[in-house]
Amino acid sequence: PGAEPAGICLACSYECHGTHRLFELYTKRNFRCDCGNSKFKNLQCKLLPEKGKVNSGNKYNDNFYGLYCTCKRPYPDPEDEIPDEMIQCIVCEDWFHGRHLGAVPPESGDFHEMVCQACMKHCHFLWAYAPQLAVPPLTKANSLEDERIVLKVEESEEQKKEIKKESGVEHHDTKEEKQLEQFNEPSTSSGSACPEVVTKNEEPVCKLKELQSKPFVKKDTATFWPSNWRSKLCTCEDCLKMYSELEVQFLTDECDTVLAYENKGTSDQETERRDPLMDTLNSMNRVQQVELICEYNDLKTELTDYLRRFADEGTVVKREDIQHFFEEFQSRKRRRTNRMQYYCS
Repeated sequence: PGAEPAGICLACSYECHGTHRLFELYTKRNFRCDCGNSKFKNLQCKLLPEKGKVNSGNKYNDNFYGLYCTCKRPYPDPEDEIPDEMIQCIVCEDWFHGRHLGAVPPESGDFHEMVCQACMKHCHFLWAYAPQLAVPPLTKANSLEDERIVLKVEESEEQKKEIKKESGVEHHDTKEEKQLEQFNEPSTSSGSACPEVVTKNEEPVCKLKELQSKPFVKKDTATFWPSNWRSKLCTCEDCLKMYSELEVQFLTDECDTVLAYENKGTSDQETERRDPLMDTLNSMNRVQQVELICEYNDLKTELTDYLRRFADEGTVVKREDIQHFFEEFQSRKRRRTNRMQYYCS
């Protein structure tokens, strides 16, 4: 109580903070572990003692006090009896109750990322993308509200055309329709940059300006996005400058997603589980592989025979015994090598 907020990595939580009360915050981008710096008195990090006194690039919010969402409540909340899912905003990285987002979230499998209400106001340009890219929230039917039945309401293309005709807007520009179809095509790129759109004179076209020229509605709600939406954001010079000014450059980086982060962790674990002997063998040519296997089998046979004598006599194997074995083994190996004859082909 009364101390500055601090964040520590998972490894330090096990090694250095076993007796401390901790709040698990999941992922925080561009964050450095505070363990052992000036925020902790009389505590040195056991894993990396040489650390800077302050991590000036770290950002701290209410999560570091164990409070979440716009309601500023802990999780789990002993006073909250309503079952609700917590969803993390990809911009501010705070966690929100589904009922405090200004809209009913779609089914969990229908969207991959969420941008909260406050961050949609900050990243106002996303509203121009929302009609084409965002996953629509669920809509409660008024007649069924009392029964708490939630329906997903989607307008058909015919209904949309009728609505536009009634409002005096005719939708007959086939060129615009083709551009929109191209914009909505699934992304095939695994990189962070969206495909460059060019005109006949090879000048890049700003996707955002094209979308902003069409009518769209800004709402006071969170938005929900599919898996490949980041690759559809414009990466022209003006838009990149805007992302930098808003400090949201990460939005165009598909490796920034939590899914990419988790996949990287899985890949690293698989690498750690690999057999180092097999990796060494795979890096050698055929002759080297045969020589290594023969040497390994010789060592295994001689060490097994050597240790069997101790087992038969019921004596304890000491450190000096192991050192003596390897000294003798190296000596025999040198004698064998010196007797070998080499021939040039």
